[in-house]
Amino acid sequence: MAVELDNIVLVYLRRIDEKIDRVVEGVQDLKVRLEAVAIRLTDVDRSLGRIDDRLDRIERRLGLANRTL
Repeated sequence: MAVELDNIVLVYLRRIDEKIDRVVEGVQDLKVRLEAVAIRLTDVDRSLGRIDDRLDRIERRLGLANRTL
């Protein structure tokens, strides 16, 4: 009887171990994706900064810029 109980416990421990492995893989995948999103967001921020600079130059050329700066 004790051998069967040990076997059942081992079966459940193996299942738990497999599930933990899948969770770890999922977290690693999410980490990679989040890093990619962060990199892309940085690129977007830089692009918006360049657009803002260009808009400022256009406003100055057209005389629309706020002179208090």
